[in-house]
Amino acid sequence: MSPLSAARAALRVYAAGAAVVLAQLLRRCLGGFAEPVFPPQPDRVAIVTGGTDGIGYATARQLARLGMHVIIAGNNDSKAQDVVRRLKEETSNDKVEFLYCDLASLTSIRQFVQKFKKKKIPLHVLVNNAAVMMVPQRKTRDGFEEHFGLNYLGHFVLTNLLLDSLKAAGRPGRTARVVTVSSATHYVGELRLRDLHGSRCYSPHGAYAQSKLALVLFTYHLQRLLAAQGSPVTANVADPGVVDTDLYRHVFWGTRLIQKMLGWWAFKTPDEGAWTSVYAAVTPDLEGIGGRYLYNEKETKSLMLTYDRDLQRQLWAISCQMTGITDVTQDTLLG
Repeated sequence: MSPLSAARAALRVYAAGAAVVLAQLLRRCLGGFAEPVFPPQPDRVAIVTGGTDGIGYATARQLARLGMHVIIAGNNDSKAQDVVRRLKEETSNDKVEFLYCDLASLTSIRQFVQKFKKKKIPLHVLVNNAAVMMVPQRKTRDGFEEHFGLNYLGHFVLTNLLLDSLKAAGRPGRTARVVTVSSATHYVGELRLRDLHGSRCYSPHGAYAQSKLALVLFTYHLQRLLAAQGSPVTANVADPGVVDTDLYRHVFWGTRLIQKMLGWWAFKTPDEGAWTSVYAAVTPDLEGIGGRYLYNEKETKSLMLTYDRDLQRQLWAISCQMTGITDVTQDTLLG
């Protein structure tokens, strides 16, 4: 990516964010965001990645309030015990725990899955929430560009390794669910299959948007595979909107200034941002329904490119090669 292309990527990302903020402002002026009512979820188990902060914490709290056994998958050991204690106090639910999982390490992800499976408990909901945003150029422990490696490949591997648990827990009429958090930046993302790690010219904005685009493509292909297998599992995408969290520490200073001055009004709160993820995880309206892009608790259209099945398949195949996951596309969809 040339410097000019990097600059264009930044402008597109900020334009997409500005459009969402303006829409949120308008809605706030017209009455704001009404908190949805969700049915209780006793005897169900959820894993939430990145559940120690921001939208992930709000998601974990709301699921715990519904009676779910919530397992937070995160890499912040120093905050873990305090987070678990606060969640238990705030929700009056003792079934909240933390398991270490560094999504920037394939080894750590596999260790997390092993620890979870040793618990011998079902898994009904997986919320792929964790993310980094517009960080300086750096690599994961496996050599992947961090946005692509953590935001996308980490969740790609985690989901695939937990599919057997999800399939075992789901049943017709009460499916297990995979909820993957993307964002409006996917609308301006470009998938550079020949340079997924931005080695030619790095753009943190382009890398972030690409990772969120990849998550949408991944979800749609995953849903196709699950449907073809007749699995009692669905996969959907949740778009939280622009939310007032600490993720913005690496963005343009002007954006941080706007967040500091107007975030309370123009941005969603973490609770409001989590509502779409929780909706995707528990609403009866989506029972047996997958392959949807959800925003403000409603289905909407994602970028037209994301419906390209050949591109979905190509990204899936490359991801399998990068991570050592077996690609079942040929046998499932083309066999």
